[in-house]
Amino acid sequence: MNPGWKLGWTWAKKEIIWTVVGAQATEQGDCSKFKLKIPHSCKRNPEVVDLLPGAPFNIQYNNCCKGGVLNSWGQEPTAAFSAFQIAVGLSGTSNKTVKLPKNFKFLGPGPGYSCGPAKVVPSSVFLTDDNRRKTQALSKHS
Repeated sequence: MNPGWKLGWTWAKKEIIWTVVGAQATEQGDCSKFKLKIPHSCKRNPEVVDLLPGAPFNIQYNNCCKGGVLNSWGQEPTAAFSAFQIAVGLSGTSNKTVKLPKNFKFLGPGPGYSCGPAKVVPSSVFLTDDNRRKTQALSKHS
């Protein structure tokens, strides 16, 4: 097995991943119905892996790019997690029409990982680089 983590799930409907920073989907899937802008992944059950150290700055996200290697919480809590951000398409336009993904699986280099169901958490607010504009995620899951 390759070192590092892999996170997978099943979309509730026919969602796609438009973009991702801090990670990448392992397969693009069949995106042939998209002609102008091609999504990052059209898989119904995508799997995402961490980026390697030294990834280009414009595709990095805070706490990414460790090649999927995580320290144990007991050893070094500040290095025991990883993060990435995805932009999801075809998911709905409100909190009533957006459905949570299901069947999460977390694969590591060893046994002993399990995932519970996704849950809605407060939306993130993002500041632009010049700190002059705030945008908010429509929905956020943990």
